[in-house]
Amino acid sequence: MPGPTFYQYLSKEKEDELRKIANAIVAPGKGILAADESTGTIGKRFGPIGCENSEENRRAYRQLLFSAGAPLAEHISGVILFHETFYQKDDSGTPFPEVLNKLGIIPGIKVDKGVVTLAGTDGESTTQGLDGLSERCAEYKKGGAGFAKWRCVLKIQSYTPSYQAMLENANVLARYASICQQNGLVPIVEPEVLCDGDHDMETAQRVTEQVLAFVYKALADHHVFLEGTLLKPNMVTAGQSCSKKYTPEQVAAATVQALQRTVPPAVAGVTFLSGGQSEEDATIHLNAINQVPGRKPWALTFSYGRALQASVIAAWAGKPENVGKGQEELLKRAKGNGLAALGQYTGGSAGAAAGQSLFVANHAY
Repeated sequence: MPGPTFYQYLSKEKEDELRKIANAIVAPGKGILAADESTGTIGKRFGPIGCENSEENRRAYRQLLFSAGAPLAEHISGVILFHETFYQKDDSGTPFPEVLNKLGIIPGIKVDKGVVTLAGTDGESTTQGLDGLSERCAEYKKGGAGFAKWRCVLKIQSYTPSYQAMLENANVLARYASICQQNGLVPIVEPEVLCDGDHDMETAQRVTEQVLAFVYKALADHHVFLEGTLLKPNMVTAGQSCSKKYTPEQVAAATVQALQRTVPPAVAGVTFLSGGQSEEDATIHLNAINQVPGRKPWALTFSYGRALQASVIAAWAGKPENVGKGQEELLKRAKGNGLAALGQYTGGSAGAAAGQSLFVANHAY
């Protein structure tokens, strides 16, 4: 009697390509710069420095980031771009994806179309953007992208996240991941459990474990090739309003245990989001995570936006003459986080915004 037949959903060549890209992104001591802020969000970053949110200023700022030169590639392996940025060029007329590829940095692209309310829930959400996603992925691949990002958001409240929200967000992440892989892009799977609230760290750990369990069940159901994926989770931290304070070692132990219980060893790597932590806290926590003893079968590194850029924006202040100062801050932050990804950070990379809280309630991109 013949056994079951299993269809090969991706060619061997495509699997090899995805695995290679994913592994390059999480190479030792390297991580991702998330520069995929939407037009509205980058405007909020520019506001405090009195910089007008114009397309040219957005281009000039991204050029500052991407023209920091070869030292940037020592600790940054990939950059997530926003659609507008993907098609912008530097002063010499070179498209930004090409600028990054020449440095040996893999360009990535945010492909979701934003968080929307999930009907039938208590203010929970899902993420839209599946329509036309395959065609968009094909275009981005042609334009030089190697990976993509899609963010889902879950909230801790008395009755949330609900079964409905966890199931829906896991499924939408799996659909997105499958579509990306068909088009040769490594999907970064981002189920962010927000740190809004007054819950303790133990609650955050249980919810994070639940959410990740739903995600990996859905990825299995959708035949996603795990070796060609990356996970971008929250670290397990107490809610912003929690009165109890936890040490970096406690945060690290809870985070690693949550991953050990839920993330298959086949996953290429974990690139943590900074989730409103200050620049220095995000680096210290990542370092502590990499120092936790025991079995950690994946690379544990960073995919930071605010925690790599807050000091950069403060130093630049929207002025052309400060580009060099901004780049110095970027290289300092990148190096600090690169060391933290190896568990070797000893401090000293604090910048202008190092200890400043970067928390934004109900954060949207």
